[in-house]
Order: sequence, then C-alpha cells, then structure tokens
Amino acid sequence: MDIRTDLALESFSFGSLPESVHISQRGRAFRITEITIDDDSCIDAIGKGKGRYITLEGSSLSRYSEDYPIMVQELADEIESLIPGGEILVAGLGNNDITPDAIGPQTASKILATRHLNTDDGLFMPSLRPVSTLAGGVMGQTGIETAELIRAVASELRPSAIIAVDALACNDISRLGTTIQITDTGISPGSGVSNERKELSEKIFGVPVIAVGIPTVVDMHTIVRSLTGKSINGKLPNMMVTPRDIDRLTERASQLLAFGINLALQPTLTFEDVRGLF
Repeated sequence: MDIRTDLALESFSFGSLPESVHISQRGRAFRITEITIDDDSCIDAIGKGKGRYITLEGSSLSRYSEDYPIMVQELADEIESLIPGGEILVAGLGNNDITPDAIGPQTASKILATRHLNTDDGLFMPSLRPVSTLAGGVMGQTGIETAELIRAVASELRPSAIIAVDALACNDISRLGTTIQITDTGISPGSGVSNERKELSEKIFGVPVIAVGIPTVVDMHTIVRSLTGKSINGKLPNMMVTPRDIDRLTERASQLLAFGINLALQPTLTFEDVRGLF
C-alpha cells in the first residue's frame, strides 16, 4: 500500500535524490525547505512534476508564537516570490462545514478583496493590487466540480494567477498542523482524503496556479505503517485522523495564511495594517 501524502518533502528519500531534484534551506521563524524539480521525470515514481515545492516547518500553528510577525512575513515572502504582477484570484477549496477541510474557505473569508475598488476613472486605491476571492464549497454541496467553478470565474475575471488554498494530508503525524506547503504546480482538490477531483493547474487555466496548504489529516493505515514499518492489509477498515484541537488549528492557521497572502499581494501594507483588518 502506498503512503498517502500531499507533501513533496515526504515524497523523497533525501539520501538518493534524482539529478533533476535540487534542495535548498533557509528561514528564521520557520525551517524552510525548497525542492526544485527540473522536469517531469519524477511523476511516475512520486507523483510530483516540474516546479517549486516550498515547505515551511515550525511549531503548532494552533498556538500563538512570539515570532508570529516574522512567521507572517516569511510566509508572505515565499508566496510573493511565486506570483506575477496583475490581478489575483484567491480560491478557498474545501468544505466549511467539516472542520479539518475548512482551512481554504476560512482563509478566503479573510483575504482583502480589492477588485471592486476599480472604477471607470481607475483604481480608487491605486496602491492596492486588484484581488478577488472565491469559496464555492465542494461538489457534494453544489453539484459543480471545483475546477469547473474556478474556470468559469477565471474566464470572466482573467486574473494573472490563481492562489488555491486547501487542507492537505501528510504521513508524519508531527507535521499535522505544523507545516505549510507552497507550490507553483497547482493542486488536485481532495487528493489527500482519496477523493481526488479535477486538477487546478496552469495547464488547465492558462495562468499560474499557486497552491498553499496545511496538513490537517493523516490516515490510520499510514500512521501504523510509518510507526511499525510493516505493510497493512488494505482490506482492513481505515479512517482519517486529525488533531484534537482541530477547531483552534483551523481558525488560527487560516488567519496566518490570510495574513501572509494579504501581505504578499499588497506589499504596501504592513503586518499591523493587515492585523487591523480583523
């Protein structure tokens, strides 16, 4: 049985990296690892294609840290390095009624939307980039594929890039609620919980899709295999495991992501400006 994870950091054996894979590390409040893949030669082996995969590791995101302003700024800097100029659409993926899956919608609700400030005479606040947000729920609620909904909105708005925020799955329980992954390769909503939907990527939308996510679940079979090293009978019942403080984690992690995205999109704002919005 395959180990299920959305994190590129957990997909590689760092002792024997392919020639097309390069790793660098940095960071202050976070331990930041950037994995760059030069081509698509790793897709069959690990499911990761060409692109940049940036992982920020720290302490639990459900607790307040004295380094919080630095964490926000580091997150903003990493996101800003991946987004082009111009209008941005921020899409919150997931189901707001299911707490481990609510990080996307809750983050989107805290993004500073500025596209409506455009007027016939020009931008009312010219120092702010045009930004729009969308949190359309999941197919089980709407009957509409997330990719279909975003494609319809993007075709009308014509943004220069899309930022997609979602909950992820990991295979190391220590990374639950402590890790943020940013990638310029897009995302397949629901893949972490075996409910993979149509992918969101530049190939589909014609503009860069920056995926930002935090692992909130790990499946029981993966935990047992990781701890024991033994294969698990795939026919045995399985379940998804989430931290017991998931309510607080979702609330605080979505706020951290929103602060970072807002600062990345609006460099003229400060941390205090963004904090004052909420």
